[in-house]
Amino acid sequence: MSASVQRVAVLGGHGKTGRAVCDALADRDVEAVPLGRADWPDLAAAVDGCGAAYVIAPNLHPDEPAYVASALAALTAAGVGRVGYHSVASPYVPAMPHHLGKAASEDLVRRSGLEWTTLQPGAYLQNLDLTGPVDLPYSPDVPFGFLDLDDLGRAAALVLTEDGHAGATYELATRVATVRELAEEAGVEVRRVPDPGTHPWLSAMFAYYDAHGLPVGTRVLAALIGHTPGSS
Repeated sequence: MSASVQRVAVLGGHGKTGRAVCDALADRDVEAVPLGRADWPDLAAAVDGCGAAYVIAPNLHPDEPAYVASALAALTAAGVGRVGYHSVASPYVPAMPHHLGKAASEDLVRRSGLEWTTLQPGAYLQNLDLTGPVDLPYSPDVPFGFLDLDDLGRAAALVLTEDGHAGATYELATRVATVRELAEEAGVEVRRVPDPGTHPWLSAMFAYYDAHGLPVGTRVLAALIGHTPGSS
């Protein structure tokens, strides 16, 4: 562990991703500082004294590059030297606008002058409710690289507190499967349902998933965290 990183700001630290990162930092005896939107007016002051920060934008943020640029400016002003950026697997996908926002944000992070690492997580296993029938607005038979939230937290805590990850981009998945395979393991039914049309970006994502899924390999995560992903 880098001796200089004992306190880490987690921007977006109150959501499920942020909580997983904070828990993993605590497991490494590192103080996590979870920050939410209320902290943004004085973000530079809020991150003062932190050796690193993990930046998680709100889901479907309408202008993620602007959000990330503001965060990077605050981190720079506060003298936070290390940043981890929470991106997405396959960020440059023209068919998915919210992925493109993360691709543009990755470029900002690379040019920030900070010591950076980018994580590109696959779809969360926890986003699927396997306690009953799974209603899915895309094919259940396309491949995904699914990521367990605990594994994401472990990977983020590691790259934020240990040396050797500056300038790295890591695509992360715990396992490769189709939704049908996960549902069969859980003994539940998968039902194809229409797109609810709640957000045009989600509709674009469902159409892309229907055609291609979101494959992500598992070797990078296994190498990073040093044991079988998903195990305690």
